[in-house]
Amino acid sequence: MGNYLHTQFHALADPTRLAVVERLLKAPASVSELAEPYDMALPAFTKHLGVLERSGLITSEKTGRVRTCSINPAAMSQIERWFSDRRALWDTRLDNLAAFVDDQRKK
Repeated sequence: MGNYLHTQFHALADPTRLAVVERLLKAPASVSELAEPYDMALPAFTKHLGVLERSGLITSEKTGRVRTCSINPAAMSQIERWFSDRRALWDTRLDNLAAFVDDQRKK
């Protein structure tokens, strides 16, 4: 599972790339649609897309002159499983802490 996690988290650490992923969670979009809200040159923006694509978070497909980007559901599921595993661990630890505090109060 951890093969791509470090590159996925690195990709998501940038606000622009995170916003692109948030946008693509709604629906696929062309590169020009994704770039429109940002005040940066298209080559700079496509570098962000390259980071996301290399991390496996998004895929792109070119049809004619239009490149359309989409979320890679498998990558998102992998991240979700990682967080879910950690959440279960922390839930157990917090439950143990709560039990300890309750025991200390009773003493």
